[in-house]
Amino acid sequence: MSTKNFTQTLLVDKPAEAVFKVLKNVRVWWSGLYAEEFSGASEKLDDEFSFRAGEGAHFSKQKLVELVANKKIVWLVTESKLSFLKQTDEWTGSQLIFELAQQGNKTQVTFTHQGLTPEIECYDSCAPAWTMYIEQKLLPLLSTENMPTKR
Repeated sequence: MSTKNFTQTLLVDKPAEAVFKVLKNVRVWWSGLYAEEFSGASEKLDDEFSFRAGEGAHFSKQKLVELVANKKIVWLVTESKLSFLKQTDEWTGSQLIFELAQQGNKTQVTFTHQGLTPEIECYDSCAPAWTMYIEQKLLPLLSTENMPTKR
């Protein structure tokens, strides 16, 4: 039985400082694919924000619990309600982690949803959703000449 957390890695042609600024501003990249709402803040240690999507089918509240400038961001999911699951609070206690590493003149971005493993019900729908957000929203933002930092 595998217990591997969902992880995805990108290599972008931007400095870690620029990537870090975009990642902290969740509204810039974790939006636009579905009907979503955000409230709260996501840029300073202990900031909390809520994300709601799919007409209430997905709700999660995150707290910024670790912030290492230009290297690491960790949000702890403190509340969750995913109405399409039997155990609707399956995300609660999991962590959303971004780790940055300079690779020459590029930045490696590793995203891990710690706690999102193949054994849990959400994996089959949440892993593809994360892939879509990372590849269709985050990667294009990090690949543009003038990356947005505010929304």
